[in-house]
Amino acid sequence: MRNNGLLPLLTEIKAKSNLVARKNGFLTPSRCGWIRMHIFFSVGEPSGDQHAANLILELKRLCPESRFSGFGGPRMEDAGCRLLFRMTNLAVMGITAVIPHLWQFYKLVRQANRFLQECRPDAVILIDFSGFNWWVARKARSAGIPVFYYFPPQLWAWGPWRVARIRKFVDHVLCTLPFEEQWYAERGIEAEYVGHPIFDEVAAHSLDEAFCREWSAGPAKNVAILPGSRNREVTANWPIMLEVIRRVHRTAPHTRFLVASYKEEHREWCRGKIVGEDNELPIHFFVGKTPEVLCLADCCLMVSGSVSLEVLARSKPAVVIYRFTRKVRLALYFLLTCKFLSLPNLIAHRAIMPEFYCAWDRDGDIEKMAAILRGWVSDPDKLKTTTADMRRLGEEVIQSGATTRAAKAILSRLGRIPAKEAA
Repeated sequence: MRNNGLLPLLTEIKAKSNLVARKNGFLTPSRCGWIRMHIFFSVGEPSGDQHAANLILELKRLCPESRFSGFGGPRMEDAGCRLLFRMTNLAVMGITAVIPHLWQFYKLVRQANRFLQECRPDAVILIDFSGFNWWVARKARSAGIPVFYYFPPQLWAWGPWRVARIRKFVDHVLCTLPFEEQWYAERGIEAEYVGHPIFDEVAAHSLDEAFCREWSAGPAKNVAILPGSRNREVTANWPIMLEVIRRVHRTAPHTRFLVASYKEEHREWCRGKIVGEDNELPIHFFVGKTPEVLCLADCCLMVSGSVSLEVLARSKPAVVIYRFTRKVRLALYFLLTCKFLSLPNLIAHRAIMPEFYCAWDRDGDIEKMAAILRGWVSDPDKLKTTTADMRRLGEEVIQSGATTRAAKAILSRLGRIPAKEAA
C-alpha cells in the first residue's frame, strides 16, 4: 500500500515531538508557536473529496503552515493532502457491495490506527462514509485526538440509535443542513450549523462559456441526466433512465438529453447500453461538465444525492430517482424516519422534486417520470411555475461562506484562532 511520502512526514513529526505539550489527552501547540498544525482527513465519497479539498484550501488560507494527510481522493491530493490511500476508489453502498471489500477496509483501519498513534495529528476530520469512519473515529478517540464530523451521517433519516456513536466518538459535529443542528442539540450532541459548501462551489465555478454557447443553440429543449457518482448508482439507475428517455422522446422529439457522467468509465458503460434503435435518440454524454449541463438544462432527471442542492441552486425542476430492490424498499419502510430522501424536499418539507424508488411498480414509475418531464418540456407555463417554486426555496436556504465557517469552527476549537474571530 503506497504511503505517498508519508515516511518523511512521520520522521519530521517525531523529531519535533519534544516541543509538543499534552493537556487533557490532546496535543496542543508548544509555546514557541511555530509547530505546524497537522490534520488527518478520512473521506470516502467523490462528493466528499471535493468538499474536503475546499476545506483544506480554506484551512491553509487561514493557517498557511498547516499540513494534511489521510484517506481521500484526487481533489484532496491536488489541494495538498498526502494520501495514505485513495479511498474514493472504494465508494460503495449496501452490505452486498461492502462484503467483497471487508478485508481491505480492515487493513485501512489498522493503517489509520498506526498512523494516528505514531503521527499524533492535531485533529481528525471525518466526512460522510460513516460505515468506515466510525472505526476511524474510534481509533482517534483512543489516541486522544479531537474528532470533527463534517457532513455527518443522516441519522435523522434512518437508524437514529446510531447517535450513541456520535456521542461516544465525536467531539464536534459540523452540520450542513439547517435542521440538523437542533436535531443533534436535542440529543445532547455539540453541533454547529455551518451551511452547505455546494452553494459556494456553484457560485465560484466558472462555466465553460464556449461549451454553453454551442449547446444552447437551436430551439431544442434540454433535459439534464445525472446518473450518479458511484458505480453501483450508475448501473442500477441508468437502464431506468434510458427507458424514461425513450418515452419522453416519443412524444417530445424536440428534446435533447445531456448526460453528465462523473467519470469516463461511467460514460462508456452508459454508452454501451445504447444499442439498436436507441442510437437514434438525441443523447449526448459529457464528463466533468455537470455545472454546464445543469446551466443548459430546462429540467433534470437525476439520481438522489448532494448534487440535488446544485440543481436547487440553479433553480432547475427535477425528477429524482433512487432505485431500490423490493427487499431494501421494504426494510426502508420500517427504518426510515423521514418522508423524503432528496435534500431539497427535506429542507422544504414537501415534494418540490418528485421522488421515485422504482421498487414495487417499476413500469408505472417510469411512465410517471416520463409524464412529468414531458409536461415540463412541452408546457412553458408549467415549466415556469416549477422553476419559480425552486427559485423561491433557493432564496430561503442558500447562503455563502459555508467552507469558511467550517474552517473557522475547527480552528477555534483547536485554539488556532480566537472564538470571537470564528464567530
